[in-house]
Parts: sequence; C-alpha cells; structure tokens
Amino acid sequence: MSENDTHTTLNNGLRMPLLGFGVFQTPPDETREAVAEALRVGYRLVDTAAAYGNEREVGEAIRASGLDRDEVFIETKVWISDFGYDETLHAFDKSAGKLGVDTLDLFILHQALPTDFDKTVAAYRALETLLEGGKVRAIGVSNFMPDHLARLMEHATVVPAVNQVEVHPYFTQPAVQAADADRGVLTQAWSPIGGITAYRDTGTGSVFEDPTITAIAAAHGKTPAQVMLRWHLQAGRSAIPKSVKPHRIAENFDVFDFALTADQTAAIDALDTGIRGGPEPEAVTLETFAREIPEA
Repeated sequence: MSENDTHTTLNNGLRMPLLGFGVFQTPPDETREAVAEALRVGYRLVDTAAAYGNEREVGEAIRASGLDRDEVFIETKVWISDFGYDETLHAFDKSAGKLGVDTLDLFILHQALPTDFDKTVAAYRALETLLEGGKVRAIGVSNFMPDHLARLMEHATVVPAVNQVEVHPYFTQPAVQAADADRGVLTQAWSPIGGITAYRDTGTGSVFEDPTITAIAAAHGKTPAQVMLRWHLQAGRSAIPKSVKPHRIAENFDVFDFALTADQTAAIDALDTGIRGGPEPEAVTLETFAREIPEA
C-alpha cells in the first residue's frame, strides 16, 4: 500500500483519504453501527449530507470510536433549501452542531441550482467565508456539470477542491472529469460501484453482473466491487462506497493489495453507456427538491 494509493492532496494542500465511507440512504438507526464498523476496519473519510438526515449518528460513531478528531476526515453537504449567503452560513451551524464538531474538513454544495444560480453563487460565497474563517478546511461542490463550474468560477475566488458526481463503469462523465482536472478539482465518485444500477432500472442492467468486470474480478481473486474501487483509485479519483453489512464494509476497504493492468482499466473505461442513474442536474429545482433541514 503506497501513499499514492491511499491519500491525495487537494488543490489547497490538504491531505485527504481517497477511499471513503458513504451513508446515503442509510437510516439513522443503522448509521451509527455502520460508521463504527467502517472506522474499525480502517476508513478515515466519512461522507454524509444534511439531506441524508444522519449527520448526528455519524458524529456519535466518530466520537465513540476513540479516534482523535484529526484522524477522521469529515465531509458533508449543504442542501439547496439552505442556499443563499446567510442561509448557508447557518447550514454550517446546523451540520456542525449535529456532527458535534467545531470544524468540518470538507463542506460542499450538494447540487447546483440552475434555475436560481445567484443562490448557488451566494451559497458558495458563504463557503469561502467559512474557509477564510477556519471553520472548514476545504470547500467544494457536488453534481456540478462543466457549465455550472464555469459559471461559478465567474464569481468565485476559491476553486472548489472537490466535485462529487455519479461515476461508475456504466456512467463515467468524461466531460465532467476533464473539466474538473483542467481546474485542479478532484473528482469524487458517488455510487462508485454502480449501486444505483442495481436498485434503479436505468435500462443498463446491474454493473455488478457485467461480464467484463466479473472476468477481471475472477482473474484477481477479487469481487466486482473491489475491482471497480481499484479502478477509481488507480485513476486518482476519490470513491465513497456505502454498505451497512460488516463483511461488505471490510471487503470494500480491501483494495490496496492488487493492481489492474492498463488493458483491464481500458476495458472498464469502455463500458460507459452515457446513461445517468441519478436526477438530471438541470431538473433540480426548489419546487421539486426542496426539503426542510432541521436545526441542530
């Protein structure tokens, strides 16, 4: 296991684990146990969001782990209902309060709001203020397409450290990854092992059963999920797989003892269907996606 395998340096000089643990759709009563197990296995990056409704349980698990605060990299997200300058400053108070921390390692906008981009810009200005004040150590965005990033940078002074987007073998978003790379933004993959292709009918079938991936997995004595995570890490992407099953949590972290060949990587790259599993970024509006984020 090399340092290049396990960590990356963000564009502001902050070191971050490449492989993290996600808690999207994990019910609060299961989150505490899942995060505790992930930390026990060795994960040191935990990704949550205000909209997930489980920040409090993430914080409880981290405190109960016995790990020092600076040993765990905490990432969370501002929901669109809390966009706006003052609203986003308050969103920090809500998230930090639920997590039980004074400082967030990475604080990102959960979506762009294309129909009210001024609110998106104001929210990002609040992130810049929090960064300048030492409340957060890095700031970023999520689900931003290249045009969103370009529009944001017409107003922003701090380049996002991270853009968290849907990336898995069936949906690789090459244009997004290229736009991120051009600006020194780290692409972080949500649904990195294509879980969304298993629980949502995208018309592609489940990536877990793809014959190319299962053949590569068999060649290495690994699971399809492990092969996909290795694919991300070797490309320099961050990945945040999720599970509540202890054996899967451990399995997904056991990806540092093998390497894909150039041919195997190219074969996985070639599986891209261009079919998105998550919502279309342009369809995200307050009318359709607003939800109240409770106080801490």
